[in-house]
Amino acid sequence: MAKLGDMIDYLKKNSVRYEVIEHIPAFTAHEAAVASHVPDKDLAKTLIVQTDDKYCMVVMSADHRLDEHLLGKAIKAKQLHLAQEEDLKPLFPDCELGAMPPFGNLYALPVYIDKSLTNDDEIVFNACSHTKSLRLKMNDYLGLVKPVIAEFSRSRFEIEEQ
Repeated sequence: MAKLGDMIDYLKKNSVRYEVIEHIPAFTAHEAAVASHVPDKDLAKTLIVQTDDKYCMVVMSADHRLDEHLLGKAIKAKQLHLAQEEDLKPLFPDCELGAMPPFGNLYALPVYIDKSLTNDDEIVFNACSHTKSLRLKMNDYLGLVKPVIAEFSRSRFEIEEQ
């Protein structure tokens, strides 16, 4: 559903202010943060997880790592693993591979957002493209998507200390 034009139409229809950030091609969350001139901690990365019987969208800070044990508890799944690249194309036909926006509601996917990311005033994320990102107010994002807020990631600094 959500190529960039569709995303912008959706935001306008819901009276949400946004900024399109055009940048050089970026294929990792860290590269997208650098290209968008946003600290890693302020860029949201979108992961797709396959659970027992469905796909879920997981949104967390670019400088965090997924804790599958905590996510399993939040989702109440016995098994989960990151979706494979070949699973993504049919789920996100209008997006470049790996550039899914964190709007699972537009793709009939449940969305889980890490609590640490919700403390930010704004959210910046890939906009179906490796050369465009969107910035909007976190409260607007939360109001539109209505994600489940849970703790399921750890900062890379927490991981390095162990």
